[in-house]
Amino acid sequence: MKVMVGKNWVKYLIISILAPLVVSCAPTGKKLPILGFREVGPAGDTLYHTIPDFAFTDQDGNTITPQTTAGKLYVADFFFTSCPTICPKMKAQMIRIHDAFIDNDSVVLLSHTIDPGYDSVAVLKDYAVRLGIQTAKWHLLTGDKDAIYGIADEYLVSVAEDDQEPGGFIHGGHFILVDPSRRIRGYYDGTKEEAVTQLIADIRLLLNEPTE
Repeated sequence: MKVMVGKNWVKYLIISILAPLVVSCAPTGKKLPILGFREVGPAGDTLYHTIPDFAFTDQDGNTITPQTTAGKLYVADFFFTSCPTICPKMKAQMIRIHDAFIDNDSVVLLSHTIDPGYDSVAVLKDYAVRLGIQTAKWHLLTGDKDAIYGIADEYLVSVAEDDQEPGGFIHGGHFILVDPSRRIRGYYDGTKEEAVTQLIADIRLLLNEPTE
């Protein structure tokens, strides 16, 4: 028996309701919720929505797949290098996460460009150099446009081209926390310092969660 309804319209409702709650509902010592769609399995167990397989290319030309994040938790987001609005704020906050866990190999960051036509490997490499980040910690990803927009759907966030928007694209500022089982554990406003402070605390909480 499925408890799931169409992703394309309900995901926006889920994010609008859950994003502020996740920032406030996981005090120290509490287990983070598992978010997203879910099904009831044949044995009556709960089958949670998980991020499917993917393959993208990072700023060093490496192919990044779930094998890259195997056994790790990660933070995902969507951006584009020429973004004139929220992306600079998001990247300033993502640098905080990069620096906080620079020596912890169990935490990685995946930032997906939504403008792969412009954001080539070379453009992403230049962007990474300007940010001063380590590729092994933070992968700036490009690839097939349909695949990128499709994986955004799996993260239950919205990305789109829009000629009426500054830069020609629209996307939210969500940072998505994903556990080693590829389950979504939190949404955070990547433009707000206090939300990312909570995310950093929740990463530490998740790192100490018993393995299932």
